[in-house]
Amino acid sequence: MDQIQIDRVFQTLNSLYPDADTELEFRSDYELLVAVMLSAQCTDKRVNQVTKGLFAEFNTPEKMLTLSQEALEQKIFSCGFYRNKAKNILATSRALVDEYGGQVPHDWEALQRLPGVGRKTANVVAAIAFDIPAIAVDTHVFRVANRIGLATAKDELHTELQLQKCFPEEKWLRAHHLILWHGRRCCDARKPKCGQCPLSQDCRYFAQLDHQAPSPEKDA
Repeated sequence: MDQIQIDRVFQTLNSLYPDADTELEFRSDYELLVAVMLSAQCTDKRVNQVTKGLFAEFNTPEKMLTLSQEALEQKIFSCGFYRNKAKNILATSRALVDEYGGQVPHDWEALQRLPGVGRKTANVVAAIAFDIPAIAVDTHVFRVANRIGLATAKDELHTELQLQKCFPEEKWLRAHHLILWHGRRCCDARKPKCGQCPLSQDCRYFAQLDHQAPSPEKDA
């Protein structure tokens, strides 16, 4: 995909989703961090349902640490992978209290050293909370970017690196939100809505589909 096509994809998505932004609900850097940790293999809608009650009482690392792992597991059960998530949230909360004065560090490498905080989570928090240029690649961004042709990668890391070359740094976060929203609303994993997608003229996946009706069989 050349730069003209890349720019056209961005502008098309930008027009299609003018309100694209994170759909997680949070009121602090810490709440954002926990919400993103909970969002792995879980919808933002479900996370918001869970954190609404959780953050009403336990919205700081100090307050979170008053919960036992079992108690936290019960509160986040519906998010899936609740045992591992509870373990990591408590371990990260402890690290924040012991090493960072209860504050989420404003540093990408420090974020990624926190228990259970991988590259995607660190990118989301760094970009949204601290305006650090980053493109987070989740399953939606990975799928859509490689389907369209913005990336040609076999994993999230190389997809991220290729997307960084497509857009200037100041557009990285916006590109993340736009591609993510398109994956959730149009470019579905199993049944992409190609017939109504405005990106079809530039989409590699669409170009590979066979749109021609089969030829009628000739009489013997």
